[in-house]
Amino acid sequence: MTGLKKGPKPPFNDPKRRAVLVWGLALAAAALAGLVWSYCWRVFFYLDSRCPALWSTAGCVGFCLLAVGAVALVRRLPGFAARGAACILLCGVLFAFANPPLQTPDETDHYLRTYAISLGRFDFDYDRTYPEDVARLVEAFPGAWVNAHTSVGIGTDPDTGEDKPYDTAGYALKQIGSDGAIQSIADSFAAYFSGGEESPEPLHEPVSFLILPFLPGAAGMALVRLLGGGALACLYAGRLGNLLAYTLLCGAALHLARRYRPVLLCVMLLPLSLFMGASLSYDATLLACYYLMLALLTRPVWTTRTAAAYAAACVFVNVAKPYLNLLWALLPLVLLAADAWRARGRRWLWSAAMAAGALAATLGVETYGRLLRRNYPVIARQGGQAVDGMAQLLFVLGNPLRTLATFWGTLYENEGFVGQLGIFGWKDLPIPLLNLLGPVALGLAVLLASAQPAGLGRRRALGLGGFGAVYAAGAMAAMYITYTPVAMVRIVGLQARYFLPVFLALALVAVAPLRRLLAPQLPLPRAERLAVPLFAGHALLGAVLLFQHYFVGPFYTIPA
Repeated sequence: MTGLKKGPKPPFNDPKRRAVLVWGLALAAAALAGLVWSYCWRVFFYLDSRCPALWSTAGCVGFCLLAVGAVALVRRLPGFAARGAACILLCGVLFAFANPPLQTPDETDHYLRTYAISLGRFDFDYDRTYPEDVARLVEAFPGAWVNAHTSVGIGTDPDTGEDKPYDTAGYALKQIGSDGAIQSIADSFAAYFSGGEESPEPLHEPVSFLILPFLPGAAGMALVRLLGGGALACLYAGRLGNLLAYTLLCGAALHLARRYRPVLLCVMLLPLSLFMGASLSYDATLLACYYLMLALLTRPVWTTRTAAAYAAACVFVNVAKPYLNLLWALLPLVLLAADAWRARGRRWLWSAAMAAGALAATLGVETYGRLLRRNYPVIARQGGQAVDGMAQLLFVLGNPLRTLATFWGTLYENEGFVGQLGIFGWKDLPIPLLNLLGPVALGLAVLLASAQPAGLGRRRALGLGGFGAVYAAGAMAAMYITYTPVAMVRIVGLQARYFLPVFLALALVAVAPLRRLLAPQLPLPRAERLAVPLFAGHALLGAVLLFQHYFVGPFYTIPA
């Protein structure tokens, strides 16, 4: 019997044709999403009065198409660590430009110190000043924009033309004087680029005496200055230099971790982490070193190389933020069992050497700052005359129960700070959706990590839990003693960024109990594949919302 001839294969059984169809549909969906997105901005924020409709539409559509291209690029990278690092870098770039100049905590001082280092100044002289465009940038962009300039008043509703009360909380708007015009971030850019008629007051070097944590940003600034860039270009180049250091350290942490990598990636990609990682703050490298040390603590066996990497990170974090970070030197001694230690030398010797090295580095940096400091006037006490560290310490020691009540009340009023992962700027720009999504993202990360059968072990889990509690208490005590007026019933200056390593440590501890409770059947490779788009999407949303709150809305508060 003659066999039937085989007909042509269905066109979409060919993998190449199927891939073309899938990506074509993805690009079409992205373009449609960009159109909807731009339309919502134009309607809700009256964007057409400030930006031509064609520009805003093209910008949103182009951004969505680039996002699809970035997804295609990341999917081609081999391994979880490489994909995670690529997402950190790409999303971090968005945060570097979505965040206006000098809006990160203490970024004005960090910018000035980084700029000085980029000029080759490795000492500290108050009498040295900066170029005029640097002074104009600092004058045009006051720090703590929202918190310092939030306005409440009566404006005109563009829909009805009638008077309408407004409140600029949560958006980058300010009003100088009760009858002054309400200004936006765009006015700051205009003021900087216009140059102004009068020369700004000369800027002196800041009260900041660190060098090492600012080197990545200074390298970026030096490169842009060689190419002829001005003050604003140097600021963004410094942010990108810090972001590159943050990405490299986080990529190394993901590569070296042996447990619960979705949790690590989630915290690294939290909008608040990227907000700091893509800024001029030394928190960029500080946070990355925290994440690296916690990643190394997930390794079942420690070699000499592991111990050396941990020790280097431990010394660095003590240079950036001393004394409290000495706790990290104790973790290998407390957490690691004898059979997990394969490094040369005893554990207690390594811990003692780390503590001694960290303390020596701290004292060395402080001595360096004192010896190479010239022409500075009397440096005022942080927090003003109402703050007295010694008197506060004596009050704490004499009133332990009242101090505990103050600490607990501060945590209660601030949702344990886990509900403030969407507060940006100098603790002044809350984005409610990101405050809500932060804990959800951490919970999803713990759930995905529970797909890994082997846990940290009881000793490490208990040790990390205890460390998280002690570190959180230490951070609160430090801010209470050094920044808070004596006997005040609330702690001044605490922010969620101080607790990011605590949230990571506690999330790592929570994985094993959740696994026993749920007995998940999700394979680990699939869980890690899901983690990358989930947490990168969360970071992408954070960058878009940050840009929206600073640059787009609300328009109804600005008189036409």
